[in-house]
Amino acid sequence: MSKLRKSLVFSMADTYVGLPLQIIGTMLLSRLLTPAETGVFAVAAVFSAFASTFRDFGVGDYLIQEAELTDTKLRAALTVNIIISWFMGLMLFVLAPLAASFYRHPGIADVMRVQCLSFLLIPFGAVTMGYFRRELNFRPIFMAGLFSNIASFVVGAACALQGQAYMSLAWGALAGVVATVGTALWFRPRDFPQWPGLEGIGPVFHFGKFASGVNIFGQMGRGAPEMIIGRAQGLAEVALFSRAGGLVELFNRLVLRGVVPVCQPYFAKGHREQGSVVQGYGLSLSFLTAVGWPVLMFLALASFPVLRILYGVQWVAAVGLAQVLCAAMAIELVHYLSKEALLAAGEARRASELQVLTQVVRVLGLLGVVPFGLMGACWGMLGAAAVGLLISQRAMGQVVGWRWADLITSCRPSALVTLGTALPLGLLYGLVSPGEHNYIWWLAAASVLFAVTWLVSLRAVGHPAWPELATIAKRLRARVRPASVLP
Repeated sequence: MSKLRKSLVFSMADTYVGLPLQIIGTMLLSRLLTPAETGVFAVAAVFSAFASTFRDFGVGDYLIQEAELTDTKLRAALTVNIIISWFMGLMLFVLAPLAASFYRHPGIADVMRVQCLSFLLIPFGAVTMGYFRRELNFRPIFMAGLFSNIASFVVGAACALQGQAYMSLAWGALAGVVATVGTALWFRPRDFPQWPGLEGIGPVFHFGKFASGVNIFGQMGRGAPEMIIGRAQGLAEVALFSRAGGLVELFNRLVLRGVVPVCQPYFAKGHREQGSVVQGYGLSLSFLTAVGWPVLMFLALASFPVLRILYGVQWVAAVGLAQVLCAAMAIELVHYLSKEALLAAGEARRASELQVLTQVVRVLGLLGVVPFGLMGACWGMLGAAAVGLLISQRAMGQVVGWRWADLITSCRPSALVTLGTALPLGLLYGLVSPGEHNYIWWLAAASVLFAVTWLVSLRAVGHPAWPELATIAKRLRARVRPASVLP
């Protein structure tokens, strides 16, 4: 368990150390770029993100779940990653003019051409990073994230100040990739294979064709709103929807990006040693909802001050959209780790099928209500999240024996914690609603109230996360106390 805690510490540090730079960069670029310019990059980023999920081809998942990892398998994984990544980079370059023509803006092609360059570099760091995750060694990943955030911030801000508009976002993203790959190569073990090999690529392709489907269809579902809204309504509407989704993205940076990368190797380790992922999955879900549900509730209530501070007054029209998207994410959180659990159990095919079903539901829900405007699109995503929960629960029950009773047992304490946190915040919101005249002090007061009531609720409910927090606090006090004692 100590290795798991250490991994979580580095993974969370990767999230929180880089978060200030990401927030400052977002605040700066939101004020330097117009909604239409931001929309250009948002649409181009959807194509790049889709190509990126195919580029990975499940290589990292293959390394994590493989029972016995050899140099031959590592070389085969590198070969597959190079082939797929370079091919997708070429496809992105070729399709760039078509995408620009479809959305009637040449800037989309310019952004996509810059994004192609990252596809040439990433394979040389991706396999190493997958190996680090398998070994629950998150220190190199933390360093890579730190240098990537610094590089993205410096390059993106410098380009924006020089008036490069949406291209500043593209060059900043490329700088982050260069920093990540360079860090991975620096920390690579000395005995780690450096060259690709053809032997053993068959099993990698066999696993990857299913595992990559999980990520591909997942990205299609995540990118569907921007693609559909961009065509049906316009690039400015895409930017508004993207800013509304910025609260969910803030939650991802605060919580999911630090926790989820550790979950799959943790599940895989439990499956190798115990033959089941149920115990680890239930504990992880309990911890995730204990943090995620209260945070999403807080972000929904504080959507006006958060959007006002992060993006400026021109984006406050996204407040109502953001609140619905937070509710949708709260539902998705219940089955967010299901694909990681299935992949850890070696069920790549079932994980891929599950992803296809949930994302088809997401797209259909979006298409059915997008004619009703941006708010309709948000409500469509909320309904799709509810249906996705039912589909995911059924698949988890059939494959790994995860029952509804297990789900309720894991989530009941988190629901009580969320209720205990929501009541005081809801009272504050009802008595004094945040507005243009008070949004700064309201957010400060609400943040303090949230932190206090969340900790009190965790202890009062007896949530399993409370002993872990107490252990961390005890260790921090033990480290600080000797330093504070004068010789």
